[in-house]
Amino acid sequence: MCPLTPHHGTTVHRVWTALEPQLGLRWAVVSDVVLPFDHDNEFCPDLAVLPAAEARRNEIAYPPDLVELVVEVVSPESIRRDYELKPRRYAARGIADYLILDPLKGQLVTMWNPGPDGYRGRDLIAYGPEVVVDSPLGRLKIPTAQLPVDPRAPHPS
Repeated sequence: MCPLTPHHGTTVHRVWTALEPQLGLRWAVVSDVVLPFDHDNEFCPDLAVLPAAEARRNEIAYPPDLVELVVEVVSPESIRRDYELKPRRYAARGIADYLILDPLKGQLVTMWNPGPDGYRGRDLIAYGPEVVVDSPLGRLKIPTAQLPVDPRAPHPS
């Protein structure tokens, strides 16, 4: 387990708090569970949404095919994995939506329309507005105005 910054934990908490009441009883938000992709690759996303019945089983690992939405919060050590490697793997397994929250840059990247080589849709939104993600789970609203931004992040001019 690698140490994480307070901004990372705050971002995870605020997004979880925003998502959970929008999902209803059929879906659950889980954190840091293993999604095994093959013998050599497994990821533990910061947040994942899967059927509530599966979450109630209280496992440490779940098949990626159960997951509809993944949220990753970027840390300095995870930049390449979050932006390059994970989108290909998540999309290839049919995970409908992938969100990257980046406190290092103060931005949210939404990815949708998964295919075998990655996501075919992508938007980059600077923190500030409420972002609406149209997903198989419904219209999910992610407030970004109060998400923390690293003080060393470049500021837009």
